[in-house]
Parts: sequence; structure tokens; C-alpha cells
Amino acid sequence: MPEPSSYEARGAVAGTGMGGTMDLAAGEAATLERVPGGPAGGGPDSRPRSLGSDAWRDLRRNPVFLLSALVILFLVFISLWPSAITSGNPLDCDLAKAQDGSSPGHPFGFDGQGCDVYTRTVYGARTSVTVGVCATLGVALLGSVLGGLAGFFGGAWDGVLSRITDVFFAIPVVLGGLVLLSVVTSNTVWPVIGFMVLLGWPQISRIARGSVITARQNDYVQAARALGASPARLLLRHIAPNAVAPVIVVATIALGTYISLEATLSYLGVGLKPPSVSWGIDISAASPYIRNAPHALLWPSGALAVTVLAFIMLGDAVRDALDPKLR
Repeated sequence: MPEPSSYEARGAVAGTGMGGTMDLAAGEAATLERVPGGPAGGGPDSRPRSLGSDAWRDLRRNPVFLLSALVILFLVFISLWPSAITSGNPLDCDLAKAQDGSSPGHPFGFDGQGCDVYTRTVYGARTSVTVGVCATLGVALLGSVLGGLAGFFGGAWDGVLSRITDVFFAIPVVLGGLVLLSVVTSNTVWPVIGFMVLLGWPQISRIARGSVITARQNDYVQAARALGASPARLLLRHIAPNAVAPVIVVATIALGTYISLEATLSYLGVGLKPPSVSWGIDISAASPYIRNAPHALLWPSGALAVTVLAFIMLGDAVRDALDPKLR
């Protein structure tokens, strides 16, 4: 009796699942012997990536994201440790040096009160970053919760929230700031942050509501509901992770808007007030001396423009990475 071939000995004759057998070619027999999870069996290299990991891979290859992220990291660094790049005090002023140009140790010159423009520009980043980050977190949290609940439950809650957001959308932001902040005597950033959260949450709320309404209609949500998942589990485990991307994109872009809004309100005299250090305050103080000392206006204005542009560029890069239609 002839010896079986090596492939026959290793199972080259496979069952058909109906009691019969069929002959396999050598390559097919070898394929069946591959261990699941190997290079061709759905191992780590062939595992499907999530939206977050896919977006992070795209962001790391995007030069716009890398450039804006470096600028923002530098701003965060000098906001936390301004003494690392300047040894001066932003409140130390010498009227004898008012409107003087750059000099050794004072590369940006002096403003109309004799304060070092470089030191005040560095310390002004702390105010802008604090206001922008805190206002964005507050707006995103409040707007996401209210909009998400309205989109998920619908009914009367959705109708009431929609009418409330219409009322807030009708309030001009700058005019509202002039009215509301003019009666505030506190000299901290928190009244400004509270005002931004008060008028900023409706935009995030509408975006979150629309995303939740779209996500709750997907098949996996309906399947989880049919299996008896509670509303809290449906919202937190199945809907929220798939509806949060538009909120992140809008919040990232809005962060730069809140920084410019703080500077605008401080310029108008209803935001932060002296002795607080803010780019808006410095721009307002330097405006009357624009002909004699343009440097006092140039540097805080330039810092504000670069900061806002960096956050807007970051938001655009995040939007492109999270939008599946652009893949």
C-alpha cells in the first residue's frame, strides 16, 4: 500500500461539513494550517483601527497640525512658567522709559506707562490660555449634556431647549458682554469665563443634539435597545462615542474665538481690568500712542493673532482627521 503524501498526512483531505470530503491543493492545505492571529490570520497588523487611532495617525502626518500644536504647547509652557523666559515683573513700570524702543534686556521696548512690553506679552499668554481653555471646557460640557439629552429623549425637553437656544442666539455677544460685565466689579477671569459659557453653550448644544439624533438611528443602537440596554448605557456606551467628534471639532475652533473675545472685551474696558495683565488691556493702552510707539501695539497684537490662528489651524486639522467623508 503506498505511503500517503505529506499533504495528505497533514490533512490535505478536508471534510465538506456534510459528511463528505474534498481534495485540497497544497497551497490551500497550507492556508488551513496557519494559526489564527498570525500575519495573515487577523493579527495585530490586520486589526481594524478605530476612528480615534485613524485620526491620530493622520494628525501626526499633517504639518499644519504639528506646527499649530508646537505653538500651542509653547503658549501653555509660558503660561505655566513665564519666569522661564523672562525675569521681569509685568507690574514694574518706570515712567522715565515710557514709549522707549528696544534696549538690552528689553527687546520689545516699553509702553506708554514705562512697562516692559516683552514681560507683559509673556504674562498675557497666561490670561488668554486660561480664559480660552476654561471657557471651552465649560461650553463643551454644558452644551453637550443639554444637547445630548434633548436629542436622545426628544419630546417636550427637546422643544423647550430649542426655544431657549433661539433666545440666546438672538443676543449679540459683544453687546451682551458690555451689558452683563459692566456691572461686575471682580478683577479675575471668572466673570469673563462665566459670560462666555452662558452665551456659548447653545452652539455646542445644537451640534450635540444633531449628532445624537443621527447616531441613535444607527442599527447598532437599535440592536442594543432590543437586547434590553438601559437608556444610560445606550447614551454613554453606544451613542456618545460616535457623536462626540463634531463637538470636539467645533470646541477646538471656538477656543481661539474665546481668546479673541476676551481681548475684545478687555479692550472695551468691560473684561479684565488693570492691574490684570491681558493682551486686550495692553492693546487698548497702546492705541493712543500708535504713532509714537507702534511697538507697544505691535507685539501684543501679534501674539494675540498668532495664538488665535494656531487654535483655528488646530481645529481645522482635527476636523479633517475626524471627518470620515474626507477619507
